[in-house]
Amino acid sequence: MSFIWRFETNENELVDAPGLPAERFPTQADAESWIGEAWRELLDQGVDQVRLLEGDREVYGPMSLHP
Repeated sequence: MSFIWRFETNENELVDAPGLPAERFPTQADAESWIGEAWRELLDQGVDQVRLLEGDREVYGPMSLHP
């Protein structure tokens, strides 16, 4: 299984904006490292919070991207 981030608004609605990454990560650590670098750009694209998924299973979330 790979790990992916689900991008959401504060109302738990999916953000599906052009240009949002659809990257898959081989490990949870890789996914968490990436979000640590990309969160500011995601905020600029209208993402308020994220959920980490492994396949269909939610690992955790929602996690706010706001400081």
